[in-house]
Amino acid sequence: MTMTSIFPARYVQGAGALSLLPEEAARLGTNALVIIDKVMRPTVDKALAGQDKLTLTHETFNGECSDEEIDRLAAAGRQAKADVVIGVGGGKPLDTAKAVAHALNLPVVIVPTLASTDAPCSALSVIYTPEGAFKRYLLLPRNPDVVLVDSEVIVNAPVRFLVSGMGDALSTWFEAQDCQESGAANMTGRSGTMTAFALARLCFDTLMADGVAAMHDCAKKTVTPSLERVIEANTLLSGLGFESGGLSGAHAIHNGFTVLPETHSCWHGEKVAMGTLSLLMLTKRPAELVSQVYDFCMAVGLPVCLADIGLATITDEQLQAVARLACAPGETIHNIAGGVTPERVVAAIKAADAEGRRRRK
Repeated sequence: MTMTSIFPARYVQGAGALSLLPEEAARLGTNALVIIDKVMRPTVDKALAGQDKLTLTHETFNGECSDEEIDRLAAAGRQAKADVVIGVGGGKPLDTAKAVAHALNLPVVIVPTLASTDAPCSALSVIYTPEGAFKRYLLLPRNPDVVLVDSEVIVNAPVRFLVSGMGDALSTWFEAQDCQESGAANMTGRSGTMTAFALARLCFDTLMADGVAAMHDCAKKTVTPSLERVIEANTLLSGLGFESGGLSGAHAIHNGFTVLPETHSCWHGEKVAMGTLSLLMLTKRPAELVSQVYDFCMAVGLPVCLADIGLATITDEQLQAVARLACAPGETIHNIAGGVTPERVVAAIKAADAEGRRRRK
């Protein structure tokens, strides 16, 4: 059996790391298309001020990682004759930058400004419709050339983003474990290595050990060892764990939730957390482990019931729509051993919701 794990070429993390962006990008090109979340433009301009290694063309990200937005930005890159792409922002701007670099066959530098998803390190872009509903996964031929994470930027974002990243990372070990047990392929189409599964478990252990402290440190705008470890877990460990370990039900159920407009105000990791709790019920994980995960979610403020993701009055018809999308052909929920049906997914979501509501009393 052939096993494969994939990694970004270079990972840089630490307080003040943004100052290294010109140096890191200049190793790859001299004419950069910068795809940037508009709120980060002043911070990045300051980091790049006075540098003479790069010519810069800035394009503001318009809100969704859609085919339409990728086409628009790729056209801007061609017009500018860019030879490197820099993506700055949260998960959707970064996924867009990766897709644009792929369309232009250029290297890409990824600069996450939030530790809110495991997207930065992956050779994957999640494509949505312009309205924000999940459309498809775009598998890319290579991982980012550089991932640069400035912990001071991360800590100055609202704590909700860090917590959302923990929600995304929380699924990593469980989904990799499902793939390991069923023999399902990871994102490369092959089985993962023992390194990938060990990193996925380290991601979970790090959240359990440092997640609560990191949340409080972030709320105080203080970069601490606990916060650095959780930033790494959310960004690097979760990215490596999902991509090289594999996905299963948590992300598929997340994708199902996106069909309901009521969930669109919630962040990716918040919906994934609810997907993870549903996955625990679907796969009948040990009661002690289920309790540990619920306790963690409640301690850091992640969703534990449907009301937490905008679905306090969800109907059976809506739940069935979620489950049908989660179980669509080719979805990662089919990496669970024994087969999964929409009816089982509905029952698991209801069970997860009921347990969360019971614990809230």
